This record gives sequence, C-alpha cells and structure tokens, in this order.
Amino acid sequence: MARAQLNRCRRQIKRLVLDEGPRALTDKIRTKLSDAIRPKTFLWHVFPSDVLQADLSKPSNPTIPVLSDGEPIELNWIVGPAGPGSGGHTTIFRTLKYLQAAGYRNRVYFYDPYGGDEKYYQHVARSHYGLTCDIEDISLGMRDAHGVIATGWPTAYAAFNAPCAGKRFYFIQDYEPYFYPVGTNSALAETTYRMGFHGITAGRWLSDKLAREFAMETDWFPFGCDTARYRFDANSQRSGIAFYARAGTPRRAVEIGLLALELFAKRQPDIELHLFGQPMGSLPFKFTNHGLVSPDKLNQIYNKCFAGLSLSLTNVSLVPHEMLACGCLPIVNDADHNRIVLENANVRYAPLLPHALADALEAVVTMPDFDLASLRAAESVKSTSWATAGAAVDRALRQAIRASHKPFKCDNPIHPATKASCGLVLTRSP
Repeated sequence: MARAQLNRCRRQIKRLVLDEGPRALTDKIRTKLSDAIRPKTFLWHVFPSDVLQADLSKPSNPTIPVLSDGEPIELNWIVGPAGPGSGGHTTIFRTLKYLQAAGYRNRVYFYDPYGGDEKYYQHVARSHYGLTCDIEDISLGMRDAHGVIATGWPTAYAAFNAPCAGKRFYFIQDYEPYFYPVGTNSALAETTYRMGFHGITAGRWLSDKLAREFAMETDWFPFGCDTARYRFDANSQRSGIAFYARAGTPRRAVEIGLLALELFAKRQPDIELHLFGQPMGSLPFKFTNHGLVSPDKLNQIYNKCFAGLSLSLTNVSLVPHEMLACGCLPIVNDADHNRIVLENANVRYAPLLPHALADALEAVVTMPDFDLASLRAAESVKSTSWATAGAAVDRALRQAIRASHKPFKCDNPIHPATKASCGLVLTRSP
C-alpha cells in the first residue's frame, strides 16, 4: 500500500508540472502546508459572550433622548478596526466626517475580538482616515447618545447588548451572510437583521432586501464618487482593459474574470490588460500587475483603458462609478443587485460567464464611436458626490430619531405590533 501511494504521488507531481509548470507544484505544496498549520479551532469574529448575552426574545428598549431644536445630534459609532485602504471604513468615516461638518457630535468605539492594539487603530483612524472626533474604549462602556450605530455584523451584537441610551441604527454596506459558507458565521450575521435596528444601507438593493426578508425599517443612501480624484482625461491614449482582481474577496468572482480575460487576450492580443487590487502570480496571458494602488494611480489606469471588468456577487463595489468618471466603460455581471444600485445607462452588463464577459469587452474595444461613449460615461457621474450620500444619511437619522418619540398607532387586530401590517412603507429613498 505504501508503495502504491508513493507511485501515485510521483505521477501526480509529474502530471502537475508537465501540465501547469513548476509554479503550480509550489502553490500546491504551500496550500497543503497552510492547511496543516492552520488552527483547527473556530475563528470568532464576534465575542462569544456577546452572542450569549444577545437574547432576541427579550429585545432591548433603550431610552432615546429627545432631540431639541438646535441641539447637536450625538452618535456612537461601533466600528471594527482596519488598516489603511479599507473601502468599507472609508465609506463609514467619510459619512461620519460629513455629519460632523453638519454639526453632529460623533464618538467612535472600536470593537475588536481579535485582540489588536487599539492605540495603533486610533492612529490609523486619525492619520489615514482623518478622524478628529473622540475615540473611546468600548470595554469601559459607551456614553448615552441620540443614536448608536452598528457598522458590521459583529458590532451589531455590541449595539444590541449595550445599556447606553440611543436609538439603534445599522449602517449596512453589504449582505454579510453571503461572505461565508453556510454555517455559524453566516447564521450569526443573518441574526443581526432581526435585532430591530433601523437600517441605513448603501444603495436601494440592500434596503429592499432587508425590508422584504426581515421587515427591517430602512433608509438608503446613493453611492457617491470622488470626481475630484477620478476624472476624465481628454488627452489620454487608451489602449487597455482594467480588471479589479482581488482574489482574497470571493464575492468579486475574480476567477471567472480571469477566465474571461484569457479568452479576450486570445481574441485581442494587442490590447493591454491591467490588473489591480492585489499582487497576482503567473497567468496564461500577458498583463501588467499593478497590485494594490493609490487612488491617483488608479485614476491613471482607468484613463488608459477602454473598459474595465468589475464583478460582484453581492452589493456592487465603488469601482464602476470610478471607472465611469474616467470614461472607462464598466463591464458588470448582470444581476439585480448591480442594476438597482448603479442605475446608469453607460454600464455594460453581461452574464457571469467567461465567454459572455469576453464578448462584452471585445464589443467595447471595437466600437466605432467609443470616444463619444467614453465622454458620455464621464458626464453621467459628474453630479455624483459623496455629499449627496451624506445628506441622505443625515436626513434618515434625523427623521428616525424624531419619529421614535411619536406614539405608534395600529388598528390591525391581528398584528397590532407590526408596522408592516398597517400598510406602512418600510423602505424610504433618500
């Protein structure tokens, strides 16, 4: 038996090297080694004690301070720690700073079940994200506020359990149960949508989904775009295709995108391929490997490209808007969660299939009126700003806090405590 196993391994190694090269063998060995040394215990993204404390059969009923005219709104933001460059944190802190400029008083509380260094994350928040508000230690408890805002599913448990005053809000940028295989993490994430918080979502798709499936009361804000940073360069010579290739984020379907580029490269070998998002290894086609790049560098890449491939299996990313601003036509997988949020006639949609995506890319690089289409795409997002998004969040917070002090009346004899049964619309536009 031992000899048979040894011979089997030799044949596998030989076939792997002949078919895919020495690099494939190295990758296989590294994968096996990482599997062997990976801890076999479950990695908690939330403190188990917070899960135990969160008894949804006994929902919390926090006091909500009355908001007087002219009084600044106080908010406690519960945020997971992150290093520089986090897109989710960029949106959270951009919104926080908009509200601060509008007169809000903000406090940030980092929620970190991984045991990180809080002083480091405070430094990152101030030096990289430009926060000037108070940053306090959540382990010492949170101060009373008009609103307490969870910003990711683990932080929702902390918001649910906290004894401080404040209406509970949930700043939701994606449907986080989809981030995991069906299991403990996906179930814990889904549970947070049943905690009775008021959702404020990135785009209408999430708002509609959460209202429909969990009866959440929700508002939504439109995606913004930093058009001062991402802008159309009329003098740029376009010669390529851009692809947001971040393999460490499964919901971006990078592997399918790479197959599409492999097909496209065979059809259009003279078109340059620009990959960004993370360093990439060897691929069966020629490409420029940009890795993780700054926004200014990304603006240059977009302006060199006819089109960009941006795939998402959950809520759409910010990339398509950035591409549009630079006159780079986005190719996006055809799905409701993308169409509903983008709502832009200059986005090209294709089924999430390698051949269909390659066809869409080829159609752009061969179109006779590309210059006009490129300019039209850039013009379509000129008025898209994060100030509009911030104003929508501001309006939603003020309305929800004020409404919490109005008595609720429902005449439905079957479901007297359910707003949906009274015919109220749970989802509002900004």
